[in-house]
Amino acid sequence: MLIKKPEKIKSSEVTDKKVYLNRRLFMRGAMLAASTVATGALYKQLLAPEPQQRPRPDAGLQAGKYDLPGDTATSYKDITNYNNFYEFDTDKTDVARKAKNFVARPWTVSVEGLVSKPRVFDLDELLKLHTPEDHIYRLRCVEGWSMVIPWLGFPLASLLKTVEPLGNAQYVAFETLLDPKRMPNQASDVLRWPYVEGLRLDEAMHPLTILASGLYGESLPPQNGAPLRLVVPWKYGFKSIKSIVKIKLVEQMPPATWNLAAPNEYGFFSNVNPKVNHPRWSQATERRIGEFGRRDTLMFNGYADEVASLYGGMDLRYYF
Repeated sequence: MLIKKPEKIKSSEVTDKKVYLNRRLFMRGAMLAASTVATGALYKQLLAPEPQQRPRPDAGLQAGKYDLPGDTATSYKDITNYNNFYEFDTDKTDVARKAKNFVARPWTVSVEGLVSKPRVFDLDELLKLHTPEDHIYRLRCVEGWSMVIPWLGFPLASLLKTVEPLGNAQYVAFETLLDPKRMPNQASDVLRWPYVEGLRLDEAMHPLTILASGLYGESLPPQNGAPLRLVVPWKYGFKSIKSIVKIKLVEQMPPATWNLAAPNEYGFFSNVNPKVNHPRWSQATERRIGEFGRRDTLMFNGYADEVASLYGGMDLRYYF
């Protein structure tokens, strides 16, 4: 649910490659800094009107199995009108408009690689993986700015168990739809397309890792990653790959889009660790969308009791 990026200029055609790559990293950083400052009053002026029938943020929501004390769900309006989805636009306040005509049916997801039973799932088959206890997951998402989103989803582990991972499977790789006609910003060179992401297998099997198919009890809107997206709440938002079409189990660490774009700034693990600064800014505080001021960023985004054991013995300053 978050990220950053530069203007659509083919500098590589006229500039020395090293200078060009450095310039791209600088431009990404500049745009992110600008967008972070703008998360207050400016983006609110650009939001679409709140639907009249939309209740207040927490009205009628069941308690989520992983709710954190004191968390109030971010408003539906903010969640659906302030989005990181580079396939449509780099401007968080314009993604909803650019994505509004995106059609997410029919849709299939291929699950393949080091599994005993590879197969292609129809979206309706995947939605049947919801069980009676899979209701609302009210999970924090953070990357300098944060939201608390009442996702509707099911554990990724439910899907992976269906295909039976082989013993040598160590990682899970994800891939977004590649279709510049439907996702127009894929025609730019701002990132390498298609967007890809990865998790360690034990991270993917953790019950907090979900495939979200909806929010606020409704189907997932296009700007939020319809029809199916990854949610890993103890990691920074660039681990939230959207509009997934392929999941592949592999033995070696897979590529991840932001790690490819700027490996010195975006590590593979992307765990929320306020003690490790980004090379160009502090990660010790965050701005909660809908609030003024900033709040302290929590280790593992507040889920340390659930996930810290996954990283026992690892230097989280090195494996960032």
